[in-house]
Amino acid sequence: MSEYHQQTTVEVMEKLDVTYQGLSDYDVQRRQEIYGYNELAEGKRTSTFAVFFGQFKDLLVIILLVAAFISFLLGEVESTIVILIVVLLNAILGTVQHVKAEQSLESLKALSSPLAKVMRNNQLVEIPSEDVVVGDLLSLEAGDYISADGRLVESHNLQINESSLTGESLAVSKSTAPIQEEHVPIAEKTNMAFTGSFVTNGRGVVIVTAIGMESEIGKIANLLDTAKEKKTPLQVSLNQFGEKLALGITMICVAIFTIDLFRGRELVESFMFAVSLAVAAIPEALGSIVTIVLAFGTQKMAKEHAIIRKLYAVESLGSVSVICSDKTGTLTENKMTVQHVYVNQKVIPHDQLQTKHALEKSLLIKGLLCNNAVERDQNEIGDPTEIALVKLGKQYNFDELIVRNLNPRIMEIPFDSDRKLMTTVHQVNKQTVMITKGGVDVLLPKINRMETSLGIVTVTDEHRNKIEEVNHDFSANGLRVLAIAYKEIRTHQAIDVQDERDLIFVGLIAMMDPPRKESKAAVESCIKAGIKPIMITGDHKITAIAIAREIGLLKDSSEVIEGPEIERLTDQQLEERVEGLTVYARVTPEHKIRIVKAWQEKGHVVAMTGDGVNDGPALKQADIGVAMGITGTEVAKDASSMVLTDDNFSTIVSAIANGRSIYSNIKNAILFLLSGNAGAIFVVLYATVLGLPLPFAPVHLLFINLLTDSLPAIAIGLEPHNKKTMKDKPRDIHMPLLNRRVTTQVVLEGLLIAISTTIAFRIGLQAGDTLTASTMAFTTLCLSRLIHGFNSRSKESIFVIGVFSNMYTWLAFIIGFVCLHVVLFHPALTSMFEVAPLSWRQLGLIYGLSVMPFLVNQWYKVLFVRSK
Repeated sequence: MSEYHQQTTVEVMEKLDVTYQGLSDYDVQRRQEIYGYNELAEGKRTSTFAVFFGQFKDLLVIILLVAAFISFLLGEVESTIVILIVVLLNAILGTVQHVKAEQSLESLKALSSPLAKVMRNNQLVEIPSEDVVVGDLLSLEAGDYISADGRLVESHNLQINESSLTGESLAVSKSTAPIQEEHVPIAEKTNMAFTGSFVTNGRGVVIVTAIGMESEIGKIANLLDTAKEKKTPLQVSLNQFGEKLALGITMICVAIFTIDLFRGRELVESFMFAVSLAVAAIPEALGSIVTIVLAFGTQKMAKEHAIIRKLYAVESLGSVSVICSDKTGTLTENKMTVQHVYVNQKVIPHDQLQTKHALEKSLLIKGLLCNNAVERDQNEIGDPTEIALVKLGKQYNFDELIVRNLNPRIMEIPFDSDRKLMTTVHQVNKQTVMITKGGVDVLLPKINRMETSLGIVTVTDEHRNKIEEVNHDFSANGLRVLAIAYKEIRTHQAIDVQDERDLIFVGLIAMMDPPRKESKAAVESCIKAGIKPIMITGDHKITAIAIAREIGLLKDSSEVIEGPEIERLTDQQLEERVEGLTVYARVTPEHKIRIVKAWQEKGHVVAMTGDGVNDGPALKQADIGVAMGITGTEVAKDASSMVLTDDNFSTIVSAIANGRSIYSNIKNAILFLLSGNAGAIFVVLYATVLGLPLPFAPVHLLFINLLTDSLPAIAIGLEPHNKKTMKDKPRDIHMPLLNRRVTTQVVLEGLLIAISTTIAFRIGLQAGDTLTASTMAFTTLCLSRLIHGFNSRSKESIFVIGVFSNMYTWLAFIIGFVCLHVVLFHPALTSMFEVAPLSWRQLGLIYGLSVMPFLVNQWYKVLFVRSK
C-alpha cells in the first residue's frame, strides 16, 4: 500500500472517508474510540517515595544498615542511632534535590494547550489539540502551530518551519502534488505537515493522517523508551569503591576478630569490638557528603542558568570528553540574518550600507515591498527570509508598514515552489512598479538590464558572469541568496507569471542563521580543556560547514559526513570513523543515537545538547543530555539531565568547569575521610597486635565520626573553583576512585596520623593510666584530623591555593576544636565521653603531635608538588 505522500488528495480523502464539509460529531466519537486522543503517552513518573527509597540501594548504605542492626543487637544503641541519622540525612537530601529540579523544570513548561482550527459539521471551529482525530480537516495560517500529522489538500503560498523535527532552520514550501518516491525523508515530504512545526507564511488545509504516538513526534517518543540512561562516572566509581571498601573492611574485621579469639578474649566481646571497628572504618558520612556537595553545586549552577535534573549529572559534566551539539538554536541564533548584499557591482557587509546612495536604498525598499513579513513588539510573523529583510530595513530606520503604506500594493503573485519567485505590484511615486524576488538561478535568465551608478544599463555576459560568481561565493559559504529585480508597467495592467521577464536587476541579498556570539569562544574553551565539540544537524552540508568553520569547529572538509553515508555504514564502521569526524549533516534521530553510541563505545563520556523533538532520544542516550530551556521542546527537556535556562552554549563550558571542580572536591573529601579512618584503624591494629588496651572507647569513635569526619569533609567539598581545572584533559572514566596512587596516599597520610596518635597513646600508658592514654589518643586523633582538613583541600600546598580562600574549612576546624575542648573540660561531659582530665603539659604534647602530619604533608607539597 502506498503512503499518504504518494497518493493524490482525492485518494487520501476517499481512504479516510472525509469530505470538505469535515467530520460529523458521530464520526469524531467513532474515530476517538478507534485512535484515541491526540496526545503523547507520558512515561510513568517516579514518585517521591520511590525516589526516597531508591537512595538506600547503594552498597555502602546497605553495609551501614547491617552494621546498625548488629550494633543494636549488641546493645550499641548510640552507634545505631548515629548511623541511621546519617543514612536518613543522605536519603532526604537526595530526594529534596530531585524534587526541586523537577519543580524548576515544570516552571519552564507551557501552561496552556494549543488550539486547532478544524472543519466540523461544515463549520470551522476551534478545539483543544488533544481532541483532533484522524480525518479532521485542519485549517492553517501564518503563526499557527500544527497539532497533528497530515496530508495537504490545499496550499496557498504555505511555508512551514519544521526545525524541531528536522533541525533545518529554513521554512519548507509546501504543495499538494503527490511524491512518487516511497522512502522520502521528513524534510523532503513537501506535501505533508507534521506535529510540532509551525506555519511561517501563507495558508492551507491538512487532512489529519496520524495523531498522538502514531505521529512523527510519537515515533521519536518511542525511541526515547529504547534509549538507556547511563550511570555517571562518579556513580560507577563509588560503586566500585564501595565494593572494594566492603571487602577490605570485612577482611580486617575478620582478622581482628580471629586475633582476639586466639588471645582468649570472649566471643561476644571480640565480635562487638570487630563490629565497632567496622563502624569506625566505614566513612558513613560519605554518601551524605557527596550529596551535600553536589546539591551545593546544583544551586551554584542554577544561578548560572543551568537547572540540574539529576544530581549526579553535575560531576558527569566534569568528565565530558565529547560534546555533540545541535546546530540550529544551540550554536546558532535560529534566526535568518542578512550578512552581505551585492549592489552596484559591489559586495557590501550588511552593516556598511549607505542609504544616501540611491541604489543601496532601492535594494532595501524593494526588499520590504516584495515581502509579507511583519515584526511588532518582538513578535515576528512570516517567512524567516522575509523577516531577515524586515530586520535589515529596521537596521537603517525603514519600518516595513510605513514603507508599504507609502508605496501601496496593487496585486501579488505569491511565491511558488516550482517558480521559486514572488512578485508584487506597487504604486511608487505615481508610477506602477512590478518587483520580483527569488532564487538567482531562476531570476537571472529573466533580466536584461541592471541598475548601476551610471544609470540603467544593458546586462552583458560579463555582468552575468560577475553575478553568478558572487552568488557562487555566497553559496559556498553557506549563505542563502535572494535576487531582487523590477520593471515599470502600465497602470492597471493585469499581470501573471508570463510578465516575470525583461526585468531590471537591483542586487543580491545573502543571509544565514548566524552563530551565537559566544559560540566561538565556547568552542575554543572546549578544545583547550581537551573536549572535542561535535556538530550534529539536520541542515545541509554546505551550511553546516560554513557555521563550523566560522566558530572554529572545523579545519578540514574531510571531517564532514552526511546522513545517507551514515546510513550505509555499519555500527562497527561508524565506530572506526567517528573520531575523525567533526560535522554530521542531514542526520535523522536514529543517526544521532548511533553517533552518541559510537563515541561511548570508544570510551568517551558524551554530552548531547539540543532543543528539538528530534534531539530527545540522543539526549537520553548520552551520558548527559543538555536541553535548551527557552527554545527547547518539552520532549527534549524531559529527556535531559540538565536544562539551560538561557539557551547559551557557553553555559555548558561553565557547567563543565563546575563539574570538574566538584569532582575534584568530592575526591579530596573522600581522601580526607579515608586517610583519617585509616589512621584510626592503624592505631587499633597496633594496639590489638601488641595486646595493649583499646585506644578508643565506642563513644570516642562516634564523636570522631560525627565531628571530625562530616564538617571538614563538607568544607573540603565546597572548595572554590580552581581555574587550572580547565587546563587539564578530561579524566579517564575507567580509572577507579581507589586506584594505586590514591591508595598509597591514603595509607601514607593515615600512617602519619596514626604515628602521632600512637605516640600520644604510649605517653599516656607510661603514666600508668589507661583512661588518660585513651583520652590522649582520642584528642590527638580528633585534632590531627581537623588539621588534616587543610591538607586535603588540594594536591597543592595550602600556601599556593590560599590559606584563607576557603573559610568553610576554618569554620569546620573552629567548631570541631571548640566542641572537643568542651568535652574535655566540661564536668557534665567528661564522664559521658569517658575522658580523663589532662594537664597543660599533656595538652601541649597533643597540640604538637597533632600538627606534625600537617607539617610533613605541607613540606612534601611545597618541595615536590608545586615544582611539577
